[in-house]
Amino acid sequence: MGHRDGRLVARIAPHMPRRWRWRDLDTTKRHDAQGTHLHRVGLAVALGVLLCGSAARVEAQGAPLDLTSLSLEELGDIRITSVSKKPERLADAAASVFVITSEDIRRSGARNLPDVLRLAPNLQVAQVSGTGYAISARGMNGSNTAPNKLLVLVDGRSIYTPLFSGVFWDVQDLMLEDVERIEVVSGPGGTLWGVNAVNGVINIVTRAAADTQGTLLAGSAGDAQADIALRHGGSAGASGHFRAYGKYLHRDATSTQDGTAVDDGQHLTQAGFRADWGVGRDRLSLRGMAYDGAQGQPEPGAIHIEGLDVALGDIEYSGANLTADWRRQLASGSTLQVQAYYDRTRRDVPPMFGETLQIVDLQLQHSLHPLGRHSLTWGMNARHSWDRVDNSIYFAFLPGRVQQDWTSLFLQDEVSLRDGLRMVVGARLERNDYTGTEFLPNARLAWTVAPDHLLWAAASRAVRAPSRLDRDAHVPGVPPFLLDGGDPVRSEIAKVYEVGYRGRFGPRVTLSATAFHTDYDDLRTQEIDSSFTFLYFGSGMRGRADGVEAWGTWQASEHWRLSAGFAALDETYRLKPGSNDAQAPAASGNNPSHSWQLRSSWDISPRATLDMGLRHVGKLDNNAVPAYTVLDARLGWQLRDGLELSLSGRNLLDPHAEYGDAATRSEIAPSVALALTWRR
Repeated sequence: MGHRDGRLVARIAPHMPRRWRWRDLDTTKRHDAQGTHLHRVGLAVALGVLLCGSAARVEAQGAPLDLTSLSLEELGDIRITSVSKKPERLADAAASVFVITSEDIRRSGARNLPDVLRLAPNLQVAQVSGTGYAISARGMNGSNTAPNKLLVLVDGRSIYTPLFSGVFWDVQDLMLEDVERIEVVSGPGGTLWGVNAVNGVINIVTRAAADTQGTLLAGSAGDAQADIALRHGGSAGASGHFRAYGKYLHRDATSTQDGTAVDDGQHLTQAGFRADWGVGRDRLSLRGMAYDGAQGQPEPGAIHIEGLDVALGDIEYSGANLTADWRRQLASGSTLQVQAYYDRTRRDVPPMFGETLQIVDLQLQHSLHPLGRHSLTWGMNARHSWDRVDNSIYFAFLPGRVQQDWTSLFLQDEVSLRDGLRMVVGARLERNDYTGTEFLPNARLAWTVAPDHLLWAAASRAVRAPSRLDRDAHVPGVPPFLLDGGDPVRSEIAKVYEVGYRGRFGPRVTLSATAFHTDYDDLRTQEIDSSFTFLYFGSGMRGRADGVEAWGTWQASEHWRLSAGFAALDETYRLKPGSNDAQAPAASGNNPSHSWQLRSSWDISPRATLDMGLRHVGKLDNNAVPAYTVLDARLGWQLRDGLELSLSGRNLLDPHAEYGDAATRSEIAPSVALALTWRR
């Protein structure tokens, strides 16, 4: 923070103020690094050739596991819950939704959640550092703060933080072998999921305990990260099953474009369990996990006030959560579901602040048996949080201790107008402590024009309610303040209009396409007061976003599948009368105008698979991030029943940057890793 052109400038990130520095780029170091990475790529290719040859030789040895993916018809029949909050076929969903299956995850070679999410063409995933990611849908990928309009759920438990309405991706590590599917919905979901489901919903669904019986040991090691996980599942009484697991993750530090080391290495340990019981019409599930870890704190993380630099320390974090989920199939054919969870997190960011957050959440949902042409679903949600921030003299959330409440009620009706034509209307009333009650309506029309061909249209209103960062942030931590909170901040509003198509052309080709238009209002800005003595947050900007997103799959042969995805976006923002934040409209520069991806999945033999993915992301105008193209590859080899070895290469082209200031952002380098999975 400092003076620029007579004006105070402050930029607040989700966990630290930013200091921008520019360094001269040393191209010699970069070329040396590229040479090292090319050696790694060469090693990956050589090992891949050897594995291919070995796989062909062992094809006839023993009974191989079934490596065949779901057929395209079976993929369309996958039951999802994110669009209507009750099970429905993917092929019938009137929304832009992409499903990442467990098979997709396994064959991608990805070993962390953000890399898995790169498989969804309707998401923008940008890596800032070794552990930092900016992930969004349909733009809005950060401006004055990190992306904050994407709701992320794990088995119905929200992992967004009310500290800044976003996700700390560095602690969201899952045992990927236990993930059944990830439903990625681009577009608003406020009626069913509440505020903050503005530009999309990511719903991560884990496997039932009955599907993870026995023992599994999985690990990988490479030149970017290493991890190891152990899981065991068994019976829990006459009608139940359980699993328990432990996992350790280590990530190496990265470097900038000029070869300067970035202090962003990480280690993270976690353990968890799941237990499911089913008796008659009742189903009960208990899930819990705990984690502990630390990572370096890369720049921009120090604070810079009038020439004073403050040293950084490691960011440390820990947390634990417990979720109970009870479902009953009523005699009338209706379904009743009650879910409750407790979540506690601790995060220390020296020398800035430390936060302890506790959340208790209770949800009830009742899906009624169809009444004539009507199928009603209604529900309630109550959430309470206890937030304690240990402030510093440099930065503060004031007041330091806050308790907040969120309550909501929603109703949605799916009406069958005639054969093949459905209308969905619904609304949610949600109250928060900052802006009171918000109204979140939604209307959708779905028309099955022919078997396996669906046209749909939707109009929705979604809201992002203010967070503590919007209202309570102060710099420095004691008066007089240079940044004095944001009492004028209102809810950010999005009015979204969509049209889409989803269809299947015979047994070999599927296609999904969506066009959308979004009008934003009351977007957050950073204003300067009339006396030019301090800054504050306001709601002084409007915006517009237009775009298309499409993806499809071609089953070229019985053993070869090709997939492609494309997204294009045009954003513009303008200040409202009275706003003086000249930098805010440049937020559109944080998003690429286009991106595309191609994926190939090939069963070389009953025991060997080869998967390759090519991704291209357009340039970012902010911070002059060039366009880049990335190649990922994975070769899997079933050594014997229950034992699989794989060799993965990521970013197998030139090193590149994806997001952030040129002087401090990480250069994403090529990497290779070997992974081994043993099941018994």
